[in-house]
Amino acid sequence: MTDDELENALHDRRQELFNLRFQSVTGALENSARLRLAKREIARILTVRHEREATQLEKR
Repeated sequence: MTDDELENALHDRRQELFNLRFQSVTGALENSARLRLAKREIARILTVRHEREATQLEKR
């Protein structure tokens, strides 16, 4: 994935997490496991982003 694709995916997952939390509060959430999966996906994206940043800093 390119950096732009990563940023778009991160934005999408954060929006999804917001919507899932809202559904959870209102009692409309059908799949509570999806909350955990969304958080994990965000963490994975952030990890890749941080690894790329660290690699760029090492090259300097």
